[in-house]
Amino acid sequence: MDDNTKKELQSAAFERLIGHLKERKDVQNIDLMNLAGFCRNCLSKWYREEAEKKGITISDPEAREHVYGMPYSEWKEKYQK
Repeated sequence: MDDNTKKELQSAAFERLIGHLKERKDVQNIDLMNLAGFCRNCLSKWYREEAEKKGITISDPEAREHVYGMPYSEWKEKYQK
């Protein structure tokens, strides 16, 4: 497999993970941290950090909105227990 195809597959898998987490609003970040050692906020931070490596500036709120599918404050109000 060439590197470009590998990156495309990894990107698609990441987007599927984000989509899955957007659907599973019942799964709290603390649950993810306890079971997997990362949460939605970790994913948004990793997303922002990878953008920065490419010279792209993305704020924390923008990165979180990409992961949560809405502003973080709105998600917390609606879904955080």
